[in-house]
Amino acid sequence: MLILGIDTSTKICTCSIFDSENGVIAETSLSVKKNHSNIVMPIIDNLFKISDLTINDIDKIAAAIGPGSFTGVRITLGIAKGLAMALNKPLIAVNELDILEAIASGNENEIIPLIDARKERVYYKYQNTYVDDYLINLISSFDKNKKYVFVGDGATNYENILKDNLGDNAIILPMYNAFPRASVLCELALNKEEANIYTLEPEYISKSRAEKNF
Repeated sequence: MLILGIDTSTKICTCSIFDSENGVIAETSLSVKKNHSNIVMPIIDNLFKISDLTINDIDKIAAAIGPGSFTGVRITLGIAKGLAMALNKPLIAVNELDILEAIASGNENEIIPLIDARKERVYYKYQNTYVDDYLINLISSFDKNKKYVFVGDGATNYENILKDNLGDNAIILPMYNAFPRASVLCELALNKEEANIYTLEPEYISKSRAEKNF
């Protein structure tokens, strides 16, 4: 089974073609300063060229549906829905925090994925709950005698806050091992049910800036 994974929820634009039996066939990840919309389709086209496949070979589409950049999440969902409808293929939705958590899997300590939501706020997953809040509020709920592994740009960007409050109990994964990867998205999609393409919505967690100002 071949899966095309698309993720533009963060500043990392990552796409992958993944084989359920053999793993990654092709993958590209780029750090994007501006809008992802101009580069996603060229990346996808190039993946098919270098892997000697076509879009019609794909069996499923996997999409990261947030949280993260409001614009980025909409870009992924729009492209993924369009491809799924045009190709008549199943669409699988995966939460961005689950992707980061999976990247850090195998660690003996509890894993806390963090996405920077700006101004010391983070999107995080803790005790199977997805939340948007100030990082300091999350820290206040921790057992200070327990070690935690933090993964994502919310961890690296706010490392000083984590270390100041948790000391050596805060284990920060370096960014080279902590950015979203579409191949991980695809692997998680293997065990998830098909989404309803007509009712699927982004998992923003928080309101957009426009909604907050309304």
